[in-house]
Amino acid sequence: MSKIMKICDGNEAAAYVAYAFSEVAAIYPITPSSPMAEHADAWSANGKKNIFGQPVRLVEMQSEAGACGACHGALEAGALATSFTASQGLMLMIPTLHRISGERLPGVLHVASRTVGTHAFSIFGDHSDVMNCRQTGFALLSSGSVQESADLAAVAHLSAIKARIPFLHFFDGFRTSHEIQKIDVLSYDEYAKLVDRNALAAFRANALNPEDPRMRSLVDNPDIYFQLRESNNTAYAELPDIVEDYMAQISKLTGREYHLFNYYGAPDAERVIVAMGSVGGCAQEVVNHLNAKGEKVGFLQVHLFRPFSRKHLMAAMPKTVKKIAVLDRVKEIGSIGEPLYEDICAAYINESDRPAIYAGRYGLSSKDTTPAQIKAVFDNLLLDEPKNHFTIGIVDDVTHLSLPVGAPLLTEPEGTISCKFWGLGSDGTVGANKNSIKIIGETTDMYCQAYFEYDTKKSFGITKSHLRFGKHPISSTYYVSNADFIACHNQTYLTKYDIIHELKPHGSFLLNCEWAENELEQHVPGEILKYIADNDIKFYIIDANKESQALGLGNRSNMVLQAAFFKLANVIPVEDAVAHMKDAVKKTYGLKGEKIVNMNIAAVDAGLNALVEVKVKPEWTNLTDKALKPAGENLPYVIKNILVPINAQKGDDLPVSAFKGMEDGTMPLGTSRYEKRGIATHLPVWDAAECLQCNMCSFVCPHAVIRPFLLDEGEVKAAPVDMTLVDAKGPGLDGLKYTMGVSTLDCTSCGSCVASCPKSGKALKMVPAHEVSLDQTGWNFLTGVKEKTSRVDKFTLKGSQFKQPLVEFNGACAGCGETPYIKLLTQMFGDKMYLANATGCTQAWGAAMPCVPYCKNAEGKGVAWSNSLFENNAEFSYGMCLAVKQLRECVTGYVKELDALTKDETVKAAIAKWLETYEDLDASTPATEALVALLENGKFSAEEQAIVDEILKRKKDMSKKTMWMYGGDGWAYDIGYGGLDHVFAMGEDVNVLLVDTEVYSNTGGQSSKATPVGAVAQFQASGKKTKKKDLGMLLMNYDNVYVAQCAMGANPGQLIKALKEAEAHKGPSIVICYAPCINHGIKRGMSGVQQEMKDAVASGYWNLYRYSPETKTFTLDSKEPTMPLYDFMKGEVRYASLELSFPDNAKVLFAEAEEAAQEKYESYRRKAEK
Repeated sequence: MSKIMKICDGNEAAAYVAYAFSEVAAIYPITPSSPMAEHADAWSANGKKNIFGQPVRLVEMQSEAGACGACHGALEAGALATSFTASQGLMLMIPTLHRISGERLPGVLHVASRTVGTHAFSIFGDHSDVMNCRQTGFALLSSGSVQESADLAAVAHLSAIKARIPFLHFFDGFRTSHEIQKIDVLSYDEYAKLVDRNALAAFRANALNPEDPRMRSLVDNPDIYFQLRESNNTAYAELPDIVEDYMAQISKLTGREYHLFNYYGAPDAERVIVAMGSVGGCAQEVVNHLNAKGEKVGFLQVHLFRPFSRKHLMAAMPKTVKKIAVLDRVKEIGSIGEPLYEDICAAYINESDRPAIYAGRYGLSSKDTTPAQIKAVFDNLLLDEPKNHFTIGIVDDVTHLSLPVGAPLLTEPEGTISCKFWGLGSDGTVGANKNSIKIIGETTDMYCQAYFEYDTKKSFGITKSHLRFGKHPISSTYYVSNADFIACHNQTYLTKYDIIHELKPHGSFLLNCEWAENELEQHVPGEILKYIADNDIKFYIIDANKESQALGLGNRSNMVLQAAFFKLANVIPVEDAVAHMKDAVKKTYGLKGEKIVNMNIAAVDAGLNALVEVKVKPEWTNLTDKALKPAGENLPYVIKNILVPINAQKGDDLPVSAFKGMEDGTMPLGTSRYEKRGIATHLPVWDAAECLQCNMCSFVCPHAVIRPFLLDEGEVKAAPVDMTLVDAKGPGLDGLKYTMGVSTLDCTSCGSCVASCPKSGKALKMVPAHEVSLDQTGWNFLTGVKEKTSRVDKFTLKGSQFKQPLVEFNGACAGCGETPYIKLLTQMFGDKMYLANATGCTQAWGAAMPCVPYCKNAEGKGVAWSNSLFENNAEFSYGMCLAVKQLRECVTGYVKELDALTKDETVKAAIAKWLETYEDLDASTPATEALVALLENGKFSAEEQAIVDEILKRKKDMSKKTMWMYGGDGWAYDIGYGGLDHVFAMGEDVNVLLVDTEVYSNTGGQSSKATPVGAVAQFQASGKKTKKKDLGMLLMNYDNVYVAQCAMGANPGQLIKALKEAEAHKGPSIVICYAPCINHGIKRGMSGVQQEMKDAVASGYWNLYRYSPETKTFTLDSKEPTMPLYDFMKGEVRYASLELSFPDNAKVLFAEAEEAAQEKYESYRRKAEK
């Protein structure tokens, strides 16, 4: 028998097995399941063969519904098919799941189970998606660890073939899907021996084929439908024994024992917990801990949830059990109990000596479940009257269902080394730790575990890496909170998060900082230094940022810090670690070119040499100053009681009562301005004497941290004395002063402002953050300065930037190509705008709790923002539009009624003006304000007042609003295209701002129909073979659709003109904007995003145009290409890497790309000449 050792996560473990048994895979990306499909795509592209001797035929569909439909078709035609999904994706598949099971087709779906969107979205894990599938007819098989994800995936495929019943194999999203472990898997030859060839042959024989034709899926009437459904009873009754048999075969081959219900604990246990999924590892540790102290407890892990086998449950459960606690990782609002609890109750309902059964909920949205919490459940069962329908892991001070939890419980296997790393999103910390785990796992006999904790920010959020190593298997499925080694990779964290108190006495602490040893007492809070001295902590510092910048790696200091970790951890000899790290560098960065490889190899050496051990001073034990400062007393409730604790990584401690009044998920606007993360390593510094006052820096800033301001005489007098003010340049600005403000604590150091400045390095330059004052006094003053609306034209580049952006300090990546577009749109129309936001990147950076970057202006107006789903954004926006029209027509009726009744000429004149400006976006607002003021202050007859009261109740609906949809290419080109097409066909006055990154940016850079030919993307490992969909041309087929294609960095004026024309058009409009993305691998770096747009247009890769349906005029705003397309493409890794990985493909596909670009430009040119 041949076993293969792998260091992998649950996604890869499941994908390895799914690939073996599948002939067709139809997929669509969704977090956290996407890596399963990515692995399958890469294996297929490189010719890896399944157990049938073929590469899997893998196809990306336009949605999860499409993926499931393709699997259904493949199964009908006789091929074994699989897909991978989670959460909302699984919800889209449900109708087809019923069809697949109804036709008894042996498909297998692998699900990284994830929270379903309710009051909010969450990308994290629980069982709410899977539990929506209980009645689909799919068998539901649960894995609780990375190892089980491989072993039970095989059981799912084998059982599906033998029983002709489809399986849904699921494991916890993130906790299992993204946890890395050392596991072993069987070779494909071993799996192949287990297949029931007769059953497989019967499946093939029953497939649709014109050579042996048949029909399936007819329409039944009431006379026979019931009977046919009941005819499946026998097969489902036999399935548990089939699964048990395959579990026995896998157990024999692997040495790991599997059953439908695995019991751990005392054979004579009186108290037992029943649960599914990753909580099993934690529960087993607690059971061992308590039984060692003389208690009699046990844990029953459920693997086969559907069909639920009462027979196997009773055989596994100790006969001595008196009390059972059933833990469900889901909340079913309105139900008498959650699904697993209901099944256990039903199983025992007719037993005369049945135990008492209690329900509990845990772990929603990947809420960490600790040994202390599991002990609390066992303690609850000791009570004479245990609490029922309880919760663990939260404090419920509203309905009082939470259990009290005692002191932390240490249950890790003896000798386990625990490490924790605090990083900044996108700084490379997570990637470095994944490499460390691989190195240790592959080169030693040690067991290893890695889990990565993220917040919901797209970039620059907190990452916490939890690593464990040891001589015994590690089943600790919970965070590291008692570490032997802690590394803090960002010095600003010391005063924001409680890091040091999770370090064991005698542990090691590594701090990445710019401070020398003799400066530490000036910067490191005394509370931290005291803990270090009191607990005999070994303290080390390193300036990894300085080392990486010196090597040309910018702020990506991960390799330097990884080398430092290996030098300190002593897990393996440092010489061996260095050799393995350098090999890993070649493997990881090989496709990015030799230069990148050499820089990272040099970084390894730098990490060893730049490490400094700090001499701990005895007098530190007397220090007292606190590390974390309390929240200000005058902050708004949401900021003080929700945002501040969440951002301090204390959100788990918030009680249920903290969210009273927010049950529906509503959040106030503008919370991002309170975050002040201070993460910048470099900051822009403005030189007024060199400045042209063009405002380009503000125009391109992705996070709205640099802005120009105009001050009148009174404001100049009130300004801080050290503020630089110069005469404002330009028409209409006489008598005003000009200055540039920078919110230094919100900057991300992307450098876009400096890169785009016409006098870069003179008027604006980036300098190290420690050389710049971080004082916010000037910024705070400037944001209170009144806008000089009448003095500027908001429909110019310069003028638009004097308007307050109504989206600021978002969570997007540094240099993001998307956010400057929406920022500009809010400056033009934000105070009158409804925004329907498609799920995706634009939601990830724009709505990551508690950071709300959309904000209000001085009048309290701002963007009305919401999100429904990924696929239905157009329909969602259309519904908003219908509501707005209906409500406005209602108030209009009352206004007209008042006009007919009143004799007051002033009121009649105001109504006339209001009706005259009814469809004018800018003029409607002052006309509405004037009318409302008259109505609020006027004197009317009783009959008139009754109408006035009705109008004033609806005054928010009176002024003209503008309706916008916002999203990326994954929505508009793929999953939401059908809805977008339908809404546009309806002819309603709706607008679309489409940011086209040419990939699914939010889920990791998967291909979309916007991905051009030749590009390497996830699901297109060997280069995309088909051309980019021309969405704009498709939508021009409708009579009344305004279409524009823009690129901010190439022609800002054309973009502004397009947005203005789109809003003014009385009908559907779409503005398609090129948005370079970090997933493109831009070699010049993300500071060069605007130049990348300019080069894209100059090379003919992207074209600028505007189409007016009123005049049927197509205006080509691009000039003839002046730059070779190949020169542009080789500047991005997504193209350049194809030449290294698939050179033959690159030659053919790049030629096709060149031809396609020429053809497209010529077709546009001909259209413009008509």
